[in-house]
Amino acid sequence: DAVAFFIYEAPKVLMLLMLIVFVVGILRSFFSPQRTRRILSGRKESTGNVLASLLGVVTPFCSCSAVPLFIGFLTAGVPLGVTFSFLIAAPMVNEVALVLLFGLFGWKVAALYLATGLAIAMTCGFILGKLGMERQVEDWVWKIRSQEEHLEETPSWNERLRVGLMAVREITGKVWPWVLAGIAVGAFIHGYVPENFMASLMGKSAWWSVPVAVLIGIPMYSNAAGIIPVVHALLEKGASLGTVLAFMMSVIALSLPEIILLRKVLKPKLIGFFIGVVATGILLIGYLFNLVL
Repeated sequence: DAVAFFIYEAPKVLMLLMLIVFVVGILRSFFSPQRTRRILSGRKESTGNVLASLLGVVTPFCSCSAVPLFIGFLTAGVPLGVTFSFLIAAPMVNEVALVLLFGLFGWKVAALYLATGLAIAMTCGFILGKLGMERQVEDWVWKIRSQEEHLEETPSWNERLRVGLMAVREITGKVWPWVLAGIAVGAFIHGYVPENFMASLMGKSAWWSVPVAVLIGIPMYSNAAGIIPVVHALLEKGASLGTVLAFMMSVIALSLPEIILLRKVLKPKLIGFFIGVVATGILLIGYLFNLVL
């Protein structure tokens, strides 16, 4: 069963991955960091939270690459809470994860993932913005003067297609070992972990399963494509959807490398608030889905 799971899932997930990375590469040509920064600058905070969260979905930035953009947004005058909405949404509502979830579980699960991820990004960004913690940003960040952006040339469609093909070569070339590792873990769970054990550990009846899943997920580091096969196997073995979503969101939205990078920009107090607010949002989503579904 484990071998069959691996042989069946590996080509399917890799093909889906290459297709969506190609599309995302073309999207990247429309939403450069400079354009994204200009869209968010000068907006009201409430409107900015919504726009930043939506831009986080369509801009292909992982948690670590979103941190340099976080600095750029602050120096360009984007409010702190709005920047946090982008920082949360960019990795959490990952377009690769969205398409893989749609392909493996259907539109309902994909839509739930999209809606809850956006809700967490908007709400957490709004809360962090209202706390008035600008002094908890490292002083050197505020000293950077925002440079005026030169006018960007609009690339042709041939250039956009080349960007998409380059993204497939570069991103898939870096990600495929993580994907295969995730599928291997999923295959092990599928073939060797008893259903009753997984249902008792991550099922609806275990009230403590959601916080444990979040605590396990935070120190882990994986991209969305690598964690989806694990999610697939956990759900097949009887784990509840809310617990599995909480685990997945904590892995890709509160990764340890992101927190280490943020320490260069934010003081410990603000990092603690950021982790606490986002983790609380993920916990609430996990409990809500376990209660409703």
